[in-house]
Amino acid sequence: MGLCKISVFLACVVGLALVLPSHAQNSIQDYLNAHNTARSAITGANIPALVWNTTLTTQVTAYINTVLGQCDINVDLSVSGLNVKVAQNVLTGLDAVNAWVSEQVYYNYATNSCNGGVCTHYTQVIWKNSISIGCFRAQCINNVNLWIVGCQYSPPGNIPGQLPY
Repeated sequence: MGLCKISVFLACVVGLALVLPSHAQNSIQDYLNAHNTARSAITGANIPALVWNTTLTTQVTAYINTVLGQCDINVDLSVSGLNVKVAQNVLTGLDAVNAWVSEQVYYNYATNSCNGGVCTHYTQVIWKNSISIGCFRAQCINNVNLWIVGCQYSPPGNIPGQLPY
C-alpha cells in the first residue's frame, strides 16, 4: 500500500515538472556564460568577461515592462546599449543570447560593417569596453505566446566609427 502511494506521488511530481515553466537557461549564470563564451571565442582580442550588474538589471526590467504590450517578433525594440529579443513560445535567456551571437556571420571586422543581415546585437555582446550586464525576461501581455528578453550593457557599445575590439 505504501509503495503504491509513493508511485502515485512520484508520477504527480514528474507530471508537474512537465507542466510548470522551467527556470533553466534563465539564471544570471546562464546569461553570463553565454555572453562570456562568445567573448572568449575571439582569439587574441583579450575581451574581458562580463560581470552581473543589479543596477542594469533594474534598468532593463523597467524598460522591458514599458514595452510588454508592444511585443512583436517583427520589430526590434533594442536601443543603444540594450539588446532585446522577442520570440514565440517560451524564449529563454540562453535562446536570446544565442540568437544575438548567431549574427556573427553577418559581421565583417575588416570593414566594421554588417553584410547581408543585422549584426549589431552581436557586436554589442562582444563589445570589449562593455564590462557588465543586467538582463530580464518576461512574457508579453499583448500575446501570451510571445516572450521578451533584454540585456543592458555598460558601458554601451556600438559606437559609430569604433571597432568592437
